[in-house]
Amino acid sequence: MPEAVIFIGIQASGKSTLYHRRFESTHIYINMDSLHTRRKEKLLLQECIGAKHSFVVDNTNPTKAERSVYIAAARENGYSVLGYYFRSVIAESLARNGQRSGKQKIPDRGIISTAKRLEKPSYNEGFDGLFYVAIGDDGQFIIDKWRKSDEV
Repeated sequence: MPEAVIFIGIQASGKSTLYHRRFESTHIYINMDSLHTRRKEKLLLQECIGAKHSFVVDNTNPTKAERSVYIAAARENGYSVLGYYFRSVIAESLARNGQRSGKQKIPDRGIISTAKRLEKPSYNEGFDGLFYVAIGDDGQFIIDKWRKSDEV
């Protein structure tokens, strides 16, 4: 069964790095930073679904409404839908963002704005599995299975 993986978290919380470390060899990369338009994103999503390719949506996806587009398309086409919620500590993301350069570096207000809109995911949205992601002191990802208490 193909997988639809939805990343959820503020900018500079480790989403793209996790994709490259864990999913790059098995899942198609869907990311607005690289695709630039919703039209191109929609076309790539349709291509993945048509070919039954597993994919990762590496956007902030802060709200239930934003995630629902990908979840609905995946569920309607027989995908397993997994959500990865990234620990979103504004100070840590601002520090990581400060180390970026060029187009990768975004204004601090963008991170703060996304954090204000961030809604924790829930199994009620249609996820088959949810995971909580943090970055350890050694820079390695710590991925834990979501607990029902995380939804409160």
